[in-house]
Amino acid sequence: MALLDVNNLSISFGGLRAVDDLTFSIEKGELYGLIGPNGAGKTTVFNLLTGVYKPTEGLIKLDGTDITGHTTIDINQVGIARTFQNIRLFKKMSVIDNVKVGLQNDKELSYSTLDGILHTPKYRRIEKEIEQRALSLLAVFGLDEEKDVLAANLPYGKQRKLEIARAMATKPKLLLLDEPAAGMNPNETAELMETIQLIRDKFEMTILLIEHDMKLVGGICERLTVLNFGRVLRQGSTKEVLSDPEVIKAYIGE
Repeated sequence: MALLDVNNLSISFGGLRAVDDLTFSIEKGELYGLIGPNGAGKTTVFNLLTGVYKPTEGLIKLDGTDITGHTTIDINQVGIARTFQNIRLFKKMSVIDNVKVGLQNDKELSYSTLDGILHTPKYRRIEKEIEQRALSLLAVFGLDEEKDVLAANLPYGKQRKLEIARAMATKPKLLLLDEPAAGMNPNETAELMETIQLIRDKFEMTILLIEHDMKLVGGICERLTVLNFGRVLRQGSTKEVLSDPEVIKAYIGE
């Protein structure tokens, strides 16, 4: 059974069909790409998957559970986390505190207000566990030595990594990455590619990626869907899709 099943998904804004009859599925552990030019509807799809928008038609299932039209909070709690094209960090908080925010979704790491006020043994135990989990995640991303640095003071590429680390802190089943290479130089993009592959392998993570950098897409994605004005132009293996003349002509510009 696929981890994510999207069937006949559609949404309209004022008569404009932004996403039209989209169907695709992603297997557990797969690294899947969603590509197309600006305005093709890619980010709208992410907004539908995460509950920002409610679809006009269609069905979304995560691990067999219907999540169509659920709230953003509910969808995050059942296992979808995302990053954004424009990095959204708590810039005035430390690196480790950004990750701790993501860990707050874990019910095992919760305590009462009274525990917090009185600094009970439960409070101290859970706070220690939160600290250890946050440090472990930061180590995966090579950010543990910068745990006390303000997020705003990190280089751009490391801010990207931190945003992904914070998303991973919510323990998702499916990670949505929205143009993670945007604004990066070639060296940062190469490091990002390694990071994404590491996440998939270490955590057996299923990843859906929106990206314009075709070198990155071709280097890590196993299958692709290409959107054109909200409709599917081509679907299939990465090699087949990227060699399709219509895809090359319309989206890669070669």
